[in-house]
Amino acid sequence: MSADGLRHGIRLFNEARFFDAHEVLEDVWREAPSAEKKFFQGLVQVAVAFHHHSTGNLVGMSSVLKRAMGNLEKFRGERREIDLESLLESLARWRDAVDHDLPAPDLPRIQALGIELEGNPRAF
Repeated sequence: MSADGLRHGIRLFNEARFFDAHEVLEDVWREAPSAEKKFFQGLVQVAVAFHHHSTGNLVGMSSVLKRAMGNLEKFRGERREIDLESLLESLARWRDAVDHDLPAPDLPRIQALGIELEGNPRAF
């Protein structure tokens, strides 16, 4: 798995460049060992879900977001690269907002835990 690719994909995601983040994270997913593929697939799906939201496709967003959360839930307590708990909490708020026609919460951010970006720990 490419740590540089992961950092770049997360940086793009946090800049709300969801299509670009999906493209970069997809490469990370393809390179990942089989035991980690579902985790990275979940990150790709999160980016795809928010790309759908940015284009007004709320049905697509909801569908992909639920699959993403299912993939990421399997890794609770196991992944050290990101703050998975905070991400899943944010995604749950979004799922509820979309499913119940509520106001959109703040965009989620992926926070680093175990990798640094240009000498700045925990920042992407």
